[in-house]
Amino acid sequence: MLKRYLLAPGPTPVPAEALAAMSMPIIHHRSPDFIPVLEDAKNGLKWLYQTANDVLILCSTGTGGMVGAVNNFFKKGDKVLVINGGKFGERWTEIGKAYGLNVEEITVEWGYAVDVKKIEEALKADSNIKGVLVQAVETSTGVYHDIEAIGKVVKNHEDILLVVDAISAIVAHDIKTDEWGVDVMVGGSQKGLMLPPGLAFVCVSEKAWKRAEESDIERFYFNLKTERKKLKDNQTNFTSAVTLIIGLNESLKLMKKEGLENVFNRHARLAHATREAVKAVGLDLYSKESPSNSVTAVEAPSGVDGQKIYKTLREKYGVTAAGGQAQAKGKIFRIAHLGYADTFDVIIALAAVEMTLKELGHPVKLGSGVAVAEELLMQ
Repeated sequence: MLKRYLLAPGPTPVPAEALAAMSMPIIHHRSPDFIPVLEDAKNGLKWLYQTANDVLILCSTGTGGMVGAVNNFFKKGDKVLVINGGKFGERWTEIGKAYGLNVEEITVEWGYAVDVKKIEEALKADSNIKGVLVQAVETSTGVYHDIEAIGKVVKNHEDILLVVDAISAIVAHDIKTDEWGVDVMVGGSQKGLMLPPGLAFVCVSEKAWKRAEESDIERFYFNLKTERKKLKDNQTNFTSAVTLIIGLNESLKLMKKEGLENVFNRHARLAHATREAVKAVGLDLYSKESPSNSVTAVEAPSGVDGQKIYKTLREKYGVTAAGGQAQAKGKIFRIAHLGYADTFDVIIALAAVEMTLKELGHPVKLGSGVAVAEELLMQ
């Protein structure tokens, strides 16, 4: 028997409380029974997002939320500035072009965070820019972009929306949506919120809703103005993902019991221990600056295929982490410490990495990284 451990940056493990709640008999999404369920979810998401604004609940992947963030708040031909530092920055560009936007990119070397001064310079140089689209965590590289600093820059431009993909960042990072001036922030169920895939969350500021009145892009399913109207009555526009929303409420209860600041601190602690342990083993971090608290990207040692590390972890030791994507494929592997994660998830991951490296012929002193992590995690 090979016991499985899920340590990928999405989907992430689901707590027993949420699984049990989702196993209850299904209820109808238009029945009175569902109204308090959605109301609890609506209020819980506001708490998590640290916002007074609506957080819409869509039955889709996080990418559906990204689509809604583009086709509801811009006009065809609008110029937007995309921060492209990885596969998901590329996705903003692809979505923008698919809906007729004029996309300008700030290209960031993979493994690095955007230089906020470059955003400031771009916005000063071009008054036609209508939006800045950025990841909070670029999952493919394990880098966190400084949303607070970017928000301060965008706030100086009344006609520009700040649109943030926080799908991998929510819960792992303290993002103050309203305080930092985030106009549209997208989340997803299968990462920090400790649920199966299937829900997207979109928080929208009043500034962005005004821009929605001007949008001329066709939309049907991702019509956020209609979703907002339905949300006031504790409904969604189309069939609600009833089971997932019931599970969402259980996950939110767990986080409220832990306390939001403690949730953020836990992720920071796990991430720090992972990074220091990896370095103690003699490996280099792929994230050269501003590493995220969601996932640690690690460079494969010279002569060892990163995909082989990923496959050996899964096939021999039962640990599902993640490999590299696109230009990083074969060069890195990634370990998540996101959502339903604690001290011993990190210990298991690090022990498995050490054993895998030894298995693949790379010299490693077993226990060297684990010992460092244990010391840090006991503090």
